[in-house]
Amino acid sequence: MIFLAIETSCDETAVAVFTDELRILSSVIASQVELHSRFGGVVPEVAARAHLQRLLPTMDAALRQANLTLADIGCVAVLNTPGLVGALLVGVSAAKMLALALDVSLVCANHIEAHVFAARLAAGRDIFPCVGLVVSGGHTSLFHCRAALDFELLGATIDDAAGEAFDKVASILGLGFPGGPAVDREAQTGNPKAHVFPRSFIHQERLDFSFSGLKTAVLYAVHGQGIAQGPPPESGPRRADLAASFQEAVVDVLVAKSRQAMRRLGLKRLAVGGGVAANRRLRHGLEEMTREEGAELFIPPLELCTDNAAMAAVAVEKWRAQQWAPADLDALPNYR
Repeated sequence: MIFLAIETSCDETAVAVFTDELRILSSVIASQVELHSRFGGVVPEVAARAHLQRLLPTMDAALRQANLTLADIGCVAVLNTPGLVGALLVGVSAAKMLALALDVSLVCANHIEAHVFAARLAAGRDIFPCVGLVVSGGHTSLFHCRAALDFELLGATIDDAAGEAFDKVASILGLGFPGGPAVDREAQTGNPKAHVFPRSFIHQERLDFSFSGLKTAVLYAVHGQGIAQGPPPESGPRRADLAASFQEAVVDVLVAKSRQAMRRLGLKRLAVGGGVAANRRLRHGLEEMTREEGAELFIPPLELCTDNAAMAAVAVEKWRAQQWAPADLDALPNYR
């Protein structure tokens, strides 16, 4: 069975083709970074319009890369939640139309849970049950993943997600957009112990996250207590130290909460997904922690961390369970 999957939840227009054996035949992503960089963040209306322009060319490229045509497609999959509602609507509308025109099944999947399935794709074997950590621009969440289609939310951010914090701190430091890679690069030459930034909830039992206070602490470290605006620091050791210290605080919290979740559930498997999972310091910290815990770490390669349509291969599990999407499938901006 050949699947064609569509992902338009935020600012990446993505289409992938894969089989029911989870073999990825193609994965094409049309990035919108250049459209949003001048605004310092994703503009929902701009993203939705770009998806309209780019979806069909991206689909055509994915089919050509897989050396297939639409006649070969046996099922259409779409990530319909969560995300920017206008952006999601583009992908959902296209998927419904395509499934109807081809007279094939339509399956929907959850974007956040699909990030964990990306770790399953990369592993090439079953990874469930496990603890799932998703760290992206809009979500920072921990799950008890009993199976590919059985997720229980253990905790999530109560304010800024880790990716949002990276973007905002990158803006404060004058590093540009997207913030995650920019902060990661700047931190390479910095001292992670130069500044002692807050690590919210790190010693509490709750499995929630909060990065808003950390962002404010960086702001005050740059401009002074109570000062919300000012020029960014110049390139040099001070800026690198600020980036490294901020990044270390985020990593410490993510690693600690992942360890806490595994111990609480008695599990020895951790699956990680989302754009922030591409961060080098986080990957190293999680590797160290799981080694200390005698646990397995499943973390995808960089191209499967950021938003992509290949991770929609979780739809294969729904197809096997005959969990078809309804004809009136809608875009749902909020997680569950």
